[in-house]
Amino acid sequence: MFKSCGLAAVILSFAIPFSSSQQIQPGAGNAKAIALAQKSPEVQSAYNFLLSQARQLKNARLRTQTLDALSNPQTCITHRAGVDVNKKNEILQQLMIAGLINPADGTAFPGGALAGVFPPVLDEGSKCPHLPQAFFSAPGSVYGGHHSYPGGLPVHESNNDISDQNLAEQYRSVYGNSFFGLPVVSPEQVGNSTPGFVIDQDIIVGAPLWHDWAKSIVFQWNADGSEFPELNFGGNGTTDNFGGTTGDSRTGGHHVMSVAETMKRGFPPAFVIAQASAHSAPTSGSEYKVVNWLRAAAIVAQIDPVQAGYLTTDKQGNFRLPALRKLGDVDLPGATPTQVNLLTEYTLHNLSDADFSYSGPAVTEVEIALRQLAPQFGYDPTDVSRYNNSFRNPAFSFLTAERLQIILGNSGLQGVKAQLNKLRALGVI
Repeated sequence: MFKSCGLAAVILSFAIPFSSSQQIQPGAGNAKAIALAQKSPEVQSAYNFLLSQARQLKNARLRTQTLDALSNPQTCITHRAGVDVNKKNEILQQLMIAGLINPADGTAFPGGALAGVFPPVLDEGSKCPHLPQAFFSAPGSVYGGHHSYPGGLPVHESNNDISDQNLAEQYRSVYGNSFFGLPVVSPEQVGNSTPGFVIDQDIIVGAPLWHDWAKSIVFQWNADGSEFPELNFGGNGTTDNFGGTTGDSRTGGHHVMSVAETMKRGFPPAFVIAQASAHSAPTSGSEYKVVNWLRAAAIVAQIDPVQAGYLTTDKQGNFRLPALRKLGDVDLPGATPTQVNLLTEYTLHNLSDADFSYSGPAVTEVEIALRQLAPQFGYDPTDVSRYNNSFRNPAFSFLTAERLQIILGNSGLQGVKAQLNKLRALGVI
């Protein structure tokens, strides 16, 4: 831990005024990304699918809040409401003291840790700050990563939402059906026919809608069609595993911010913990990761996570996942971090977020193909702004890297070129 004088110096170094290039202003390319994403049938169909999923949420408050966050251009970023520069420094200091941010990571980040934990938003510091871009124009990850194109976020979330529902259906088919009271595998008779066998469909549908919501804040667009980078926090990378000498729970800042938003909006513990489990299930010794992400989110949201029911403490004073539903009937928290208060929804949501294992490499490989083909369409890859804004980003937004990678694997460059020719005929590129 840090002595107060040393910590103050570190915090002060994070608060030094930045130049305009250090992402303290909303992205200069946000409007261009919005315009492109609005034109893409793939992006808009994905976005409309997510809205239709949100309308299916049974809990009225959850449904209303989710639709507001996804579709209302004036939605409030509640965890940033009233957060001025003094409050930002206070929150940053709390993260530092809790060991939930690495000072070196913050110092190396463009604009410092303040810019990483608090990306620029519209109406900064007001009672109702607004998103710097439309939800549907955000990418799915950092530039060059999975779904890294305008509208990649709703495409990514659509895939994850379908995956989470299919996983829940699979579990119900294999573990939830009964024949004379005993379990049988019955894919044709999906349903909760066994008393007590419950997989909360609101969590299954809703958690993927919220997990990456803050990417619309983090991954803003530069004028040249590239993106803001992302600060990883939620741990210091060394002593994160319940204070041990090993353990790294650092994760993308969007993950912590999205959880902070649902906490601030008062979502129930089972939902928020499932949402926080997207980047790691709290199993096989990884409970500390989810715990630390909840701790960091609570600091950003300025709430007490224990009082709100998102965390509890064990006999050693460690923060742990709480026993929800009927898990409280069994003394699972234990004396050591080896037992987990586990709900099925936590793991299912984690599994549903695994598409990056394909979609990330797809961007990398298709990018190579696009650079080879670009001159045939009148674009020079070294002219970064024109190449990104008029060729790469439109190709990905309209066709997706995943689709193009499958075509590339089966039909080679000519197959990809045929797809690009369709965009040229439509005047897209």
